[in-house]
Amino acid sequence: MSQVLEGIRVLDFSRIFAGPDSTQLLGDLGADVVKVESPGGGDECRFLGVTEAELERIGAPSPSFRSFNRNKRSIVLDLASDAGRAAARRLMLSADVVVNNFRPGTMERWGIGYDDLRAEHPRMVYCDFHAYGPVGPLAQVGANDLALQAHSGLMSITGEEGGAPARAGSAIVDLHASLAIVSGVLAALFHRERTGEGQRVDTSLLLSSAHLMSYFYQDYWLTGNEHRRMGTANHLSVPNQAFPASDGYVVIIAPSDEMWKRLVEALDPVALGAEEFRTASERLRLRRDVIEAISSVTRGMSKHEIQDRLSRAKVNVSIMLGIGEAAEHPQFEAVGGVFRFGENGDRYVATPFRLHATPGRMTRGYPEPGEHTAEVLAEAGFSNEEVAELSGKRA
Repeated sequence: MSQVLEGIRVLDFSRIFAGPDSTQLLGDLGADVVKVESPGGGDECRFLGVTEAELERIGAPSPSFRSFNRNKRSIVLDLASDAGRAAARRLMLSADVVVNNFRPGTMERWGIGYDDLRAEHPRMVYCDFHAYGPVGPLAQVGANDLALQAHSGLMSITGEEGGAPARAGSAIVDLHASLAIVSGVLAALFHRERTGEGQRVDTSLLLSSAHLMSYFYQDYWLTGNEHRRMGTANHLSVPNQAFPASDGYVVIIAPSDEMWKRLVEALDPVALGAEEFRTASERLRLRRDVIEAISSVTRGMSKHEIQDRLSRAKVNVSIMLGIGEAAEHPQFEAVGGVFRFGENGDRYVATPFRLHATPGRMTRGYPEPGEHTAEVLAEAGFSNEEVAELSGKRA
């Protein structure tokens, strides 16, 4: 079965999380993704977040690199050299998609920016991905996921009420940005199918973090409200947070009056049936009283009992799981959330959506740095001498 992006060549100059995750998703859909790495070890994510002892136990590269670099081939080019930049240009002129996350102006200084190539390759889809975007007062400021969690206001609403700011546990701005890159690239490819013309795609961590905060910004623009940290609670409705059970925590969400009524009947009509809790507006006004009333009930019940009662009553509920419990949960496996690959059946988190006629799949694992340099250059028509020079090999 052919894949939806079969025949599409992606040249990936990106590093760390967001860019590599986006190109991995394109690779899952069948694109031929060529990762361009620098000499001296390649993408720094290969050794990110692991100690030497852990590397000895699991082997290089790091879990982070393995998470975002399947379905790719790797080549090494020294973009600081004339030969490396010339080779990159030749490869870009035969690629369908180019993705990079260098600082604004870097590709242009090297003579391989979009405007340097578009006349020769008008069908190219060229994605520039930056921290704060290509223009503006912060364009040249280096930043990562955490920095944009801070800049966007996300950290101002994350953490316990009255406490210090906290980062979201996962790199959610990076991973949200990866989906923005994929969306932009796929839209540009669709436009190319219609018109025959490629285009430049421009996105950033700033725009992705703002999208995560969109309804908070809208509330501020309309009302002047600046919401603060509320722990696991949510300003939109009550209850909408984690509650203590006798053996852990359970998240309960009942935004509508009808769902609240079902919650009361399922958990404790006496303790929760107060007339003043009946409407959503009153529950917002009496937030602390509602939360304490529910907590007084849930503390005496196990998390599975709470989940069973509320799920039967069609009330939104979820047990709070640890990483291992979530990764091993049978529901995750049931919806196709895991790719298995290799002789040992190593597991990888699958593409976060399913195309049922052309499902994503894993055809190769993570590459070693420069593993495919000679192969890719030869395919692009480089001479044996050029391949030998650029791949660091001598006859």
